Amino acid sequence: MSAAAPRAGTRGVRLLPPVFRTLLALGLVVVPALGGVLPEDEADVMYHSYSGGDITVRGPSVLIRKKVGDNLSLTYNYYEDMISSASIDVKLSASPYHEIRRQNSFGADYLHGKTTYSIGYIHSREPDYIADTSYYSVSQDMFGDLTTITLGYRRAWDNVYRDLCAAPHPTNSECPDIINDPTFHQRADHWGYSFGLTQVLTRNLLALVNYEIDTDQGYLANPYREIRYASPGGVGFTLAPQIYPGTRTSNAASVQLKYYLPWRAALAGSYRFYHDTFGVTGSTLETDYTMPVWKGWIFDGSLRYYRQTHASFYSDLFPYANYSNFEARDRELAAFDSWTLGVGASYEFQIPHAPWIHKSTANIRYDRMMIDYKDFRDALLAAQYGAGSEPLYKLDANVLEAFLSIWY
Repeated sequence: MSAAAPRAGTRGVRLLPPVFRTLLALGLVVVPALGGVLPEDEADVMYHSYSGGDITVRGPSVLIRKKVGDNLSLTYNYYEDMISSASIDVKLSASPYHEIRRQNSFGADYLHGKTTYSIGYIHSREPDYIADTSYYSVSQDMFGDLTTITLGYRRAWDNVYRDLCAAPHPTNSECPDIINDPTFHQRADHWGYSFGLTQVLTRNLLALVNYEIDTDQGYLANPYREIRYASPGGVGFTLAPQIYPGTRTSNAASVQLKYYLPWRAALAGSYRFYHDTFGVTGSTLETDYTMPVWKGWIFDGSLRYYRQTHASFYSDLFPYANYSNFEARDRELAAFDSWTLGVGASYEFQIPHAPWIHKSTANIRYDRMMIDYKDFRDALLAAQYGAGSEPLYKLDANVLEAFLSIWY
């Protein structure tokens, strides 16, 4: 969805795979480098769908952006996820579930000379997780508008609950509705700082550099996931609660180059490096090509590769109970490689008898994600292969977005 407001942190979305949560901007506020110009008046209506690993997420989104005078632009965004999950995590330690996550966000951009001030608030609610985020940024054009510097700050706070009907080993397998555990209520706080630099290098070449640092504090685990440790008898393992550190600090730096080709096409390439105090290190390489094909039609193709190491306290199978102070078997903290192949198309058209609409586009995008885990195994097959010898888990997912945009 073009220029949509950033989404609130969704660290509590129970079992969404890591790449999808990254795709949805899980927990991160990306501040656009707007300096010197306000976004155009725009309205978007989108439908999105994700399917993979026995998880289905789909829903609508609506974005409205409107200028007020020459210096102020206001934005509202509604985003909804209808989640159905029976993933490998759920099947091992909890019960399948269905729920709806609703998000509302409000933003404002104020232009003063060559400086743009941005502020916004995001509220996300699902039955067992409530997330609130406020964000602020300032962008400044300089050196003849060839350079834009953006500084951003975000503050988020989450309230975490636990559904008794989906918690590990639920006592009632026929729950008619979500029932939160009255004895379980946790909180997580998040702070984020970002720096962005956009530099025109040549007539056709643009460079973008970004750096982010985030600090999380509080309950950072997932109440529906459990570790497993080796034990005799049965399937060869026993489940136990995860134990996470109470703080986490992460750093991420990225660089992107965009080159505009003579035939009105554009080629982009980027690299991003990530590291946190959990011991996770990640690298992302991505390339994107956009080209107008014939009148009104623009096609886009992208390829992304991501590699991640596991957290220092992660293990697929711990050797015995209480093996260490911190223990996790969250596949988001496992080592894995992923490839994402994406294609998209946009068609620009005029709406008859609506002179107040300057431009309108119909857009569709499809992404295919393929994730290979290096040390996360399919524990559901333990009875067949033996605990610790099961096949490594693989996840393939399909992501579809279709939306209509109008500028007025």
